[in-house]
Amino acid sequence: MEVNDTMVDKIAHLARLQFNEAEKASIKTDLQRMIAFVEKLNELDTTGVAPLLHMSDNINVLRVDEIKGSITREEGLKNAPLHDGEFFKVPKVIHK
Repeated sequence: MEVNDTMVDKIAHLARLQFNEAEKASIKTDLQRMIAFVEKLNELDTTGVAPLLHMSDNINVLRVDEIKGSITREEGLKNAPLHDGEFFKVPKVIHK
C-alpha cells in the first residue's frame, strides 16, 4: 500500500486536522513506516496459534467489598484551608 498526499489529506480531513507541507511529508513517512511494519508481521506463519483475547487467565479479579467506617464531616474539613463548617470553599473558576 502506497501512502500519497491524497491519503494524508483524507485522513487529515477525517480527523479534522490541518497540516502544512512539511508536516504532511513527515506524516507520510511515518505512515509508510507503520504500513511496512504491519506488512512485515504478515510474513509470519501463525497457523496453529490461538488468538490472544486477554493478557492473563484471571477472570474478574475484584476485591471483596468490606464495610468500613468513615470519617466525620468535622474530621474531613479539619485540614481544609477554607470551609464554612459544612462544605469546602474554593475560588470561583467559572466567570459569567
